[in-house]
Amino acid sequence: MNGMGALGQSDVLPLRSVLLKHARVAFADQPTLDATWEDLGYLGRPDFAGAVGEYEDFLALLQSLEVKVHLVPADPETGPDSVYVRDAAVVSDRGAILCNMGKPAREGEPAAAERALRAAGVRIVGSIEGAGRLEGGDVAWIDERTVAVGRGYRTNTEGIRQLHRLLGNDVDRVVPVPLPHWRGPGDVFHLMSMFSPVDRDLAVVYSPMLPVPFRQLLFKHGYDLVEVPDEEFETMGCNVLAVGPRRCMAVEGNPVTRRRLEAAGAEVHAYRGREISAKGGGGPTCLTRPLVRAE
Repeated sequence: MNGMGALGQSDVLPLRSVLLKHARVAFADQPTLDATWEDLGYLGRPDFAGAVGEYEDFLALLQSLEVKVHLVPADPETGPDSVYVRDAAVVSDRGAILCNMGKPAREGEPAAAERALRAAGVRIVGSIEGAGRLEGGDVAWIDERTVAVGRGYRTNTEGIRQLHRLLGNDVDRVVPVPLPHWRGPGDVFHLMSMFSPVDRDLAVVYSPMLPVPFRQLLFKHGYDLVEVPDEEFETMGCNVLAVGPRRCMAVEGNPVTRRRLEAAGAEVHAYRGREISAKGGGGPTCLTRPLVRAE
């Protein structure tokens, strides 16, 4: 990664630096949210002032965990969804791969992410182009040589094929994971809506949604699974960001999942996410684009 000494091919190694887009910048103001939230498929109208306050706390929590933050600046070609910065790019040992968004309202985000990534010193490997569609929330590392990619309404087979080509010999296997219809193409459902690794051998999952072959693959790779109960799936109990092995961030309000994580030896840092997470369907993995993970 352009001399940064990063290991990008992990979702669990200690998080050293991350790309973020502050809610103050992404959401712009209350009139912007009032005009767009329904068309974007949000579950409720975000309160701008509340979102800014929540995001300040989220940012402070990340920094207290010794994560270096790079902020994406304002861009007229992006909207409120750009707060969920993970989706616009994938990071590998070679550098960043720019996505091609499956949600039309987000098509300007990869170009904005490219500028921010270059400013942070991250090499750009290439882009998903043409008919290919890929969003970062559908991409999760099983281990440093195996990557799972959700195949659904936001990511298609051609996007997965292009990702595999751009990763080249740096991976042994790219595993397509069929995603459920859930609430249809207008809703957000990524692979990481039902699977979040928190250590090399531990993941938070919502098993009722997991395809059997993918669940079996996780066991083959030695994973133990922290099961999210039905009542905590829609409150994003499954969306957990590892800031290190068994050290994670999660949205407040999922006590059963939290207890199960802690019983598995995990340290859990919860944040308020009513405005920045729950209404837009984006938890801590969605709000962050990890750049550097290293021991």
